[in-house]
Amino acid sequence: MEKLKKKVNLLYTGTSKKAAMFRYLLMGFDVSTIVFFIATVPREPTPAILAADLVIGTLILTDFLSRLWIAPNRARMMRQIYTVTDVVVILSLLLAPLVSQSFGFLRVLRTLRLLHSYHVLRDLRRDTPFFRRNEDVIVSSVNLCVFIFFMSTLVFVLRVDYNPDIVGYVDALYFTVSTLTTTGFGDIVLTGTTGRLVAVVIMVAGVALFLRLAQTVFQPSKLHHMCPECALNRHDTDAVHCKHCGHLLKIETGGAS
Repeated sequence: MEKLKKKVNLLYTGTSKKAAMFRYLLMGFDVSTIVFFIATVPREPTPAILAADLVIGTLILTDFLSRLWIAPNRARMMRQIYTVTDVVVILSLLLAPLVSQSFGFLRVLRTLRLLHSYHVLRDLRRDTPFFRRNEDVIVSSVNLCVFIFFMSTLVFVLRVDYNPDIVGYVDALYFTVSTLTTTGFGDIVLTGTTGRLVAVVIMVAGVALFLRLAQTVFQPSKLHHMCPECALNRHDTDAVHCKHCGHLLKIETGGAS
């Protein structure tokens, strides 16, 4: 068992090309399941969809148990927000035939894991010069998109049976984006206490994420690299020495200026 555990640990945390490819495959799996979840939320659960939910739930459970098995601190891992959302997603998938369809939107919580899988950010920094130069912008864009799609799904599930203006998922997406950008055309509104609270969350959290994206777009680009002397982890793209302590930096680069 120890040999197997070591092999699994190397796949999730190792620096080899095989390990990196495994983690990229996990990220690809995350993207494909997110697309499936968003596409099937507006639809009634057919036997085919329920069967797909069961298969996906089993695969996510296998991934979750593997990460828990190799975790150096399991208690700490179980307290992380991404772990909690994984547990919720797994339960919503495996119990799909037994629970109300109104809880189907919980599957979209899987979007929170995008770019936050084991060492995926490290792999992207190492393998992709474009990602290294634009990491903050890419991560902020992904976080904003995740928020938009999750809130659109929440609006659709909670209000489709109560609001005649929300007929399909596109209507919910349109309302979320117009509310987030404070455009507020007024052609679609959420009524009732629940609807107003959802709109408040979209405005407050969405505007914060949008401003964060704008900040990363217009601020000078920085690279993530830990200084071995003072631990400063953000440096100019052409940095040779740490601005904080002057220590010589050895930032991995492809040679582009």
